[in-house]
Amino acid sequence: MTETQPSSTPPRRAGRRTIILAAIAVLVVAGAAGVYGIGGLQRNAGDPTCRPAVALAQQLKPLARGEVAAVTMASKPLKLPDLTFDDAGGQPKKLSDFRGRTVLVNLWATWCVPCRKEMPALDNLQAKLGSPQFEVVAINIDTRDPAKPKKFLDDEKLNKLSFFSDASARVFQDLKSIGRALGMPTSVLVDGEGCEIATIAGPAEWDSADALALVKGALPK
Repeated sequence: MTETQPSSTPPRRAGRRTIILAAIAVLVVAGAAGVYGIGGLQRNAGDPTCRPAVALAQQLKPLARGEVAAVTMASKPLKLPDLTFDDAGGQPKKLSDFRGRTVLVNLWATWCVPCRKEMPALDNLQAKLGSPQFEVVAINIDTRDPAKPKKFLDDEKLNKLSFFSDASARVFQDLKSIGRALGMPTSVLVDGEGCEIATIAGPAEWDSADALALVKGALPK
């Protein structure tokens, strides 16, 4: 009888190869998951220089009430882009020019009805708390007639605010890119390191007792 039994060696070798390849695949996947997992954690951790801003935001959370109840306090470290705009004389300014000071960045436009209604409160806030420690940085984003926003402020006798503008509206896009500008007006309370303390989409009574208490609590000690 010439028929021979099939050898069992090839299946065993194939089995060992399968196990080895599977083990290698598991290690590769695990390694990749580790790398991407760490990267994800690092991204989620945010800028470490902004951790004190988050701690401050959580301390101030009970003050986000009444007229500023719609304010969202920072829960993760977030450094704002170095926004660029112009001052009243057309000279370039950056958000980083205000380092060391708490600022309320506000974006407004004359075509935005809630913005126009909010401007007197912002002007009063600047009048009451404006100092080397704090400034309202209200940036106009009208993209057409550059004289119109200045005329509006003059007509309404809002002379405590410094005039800042960005005719390209790039500041809106920069804040939108980090999820902090969904509409108009929008305001971000920023610490001296350029980190978010709180954000609000929509208008607020910034000269109210509630708002004053919140802003005062955010000022450098």
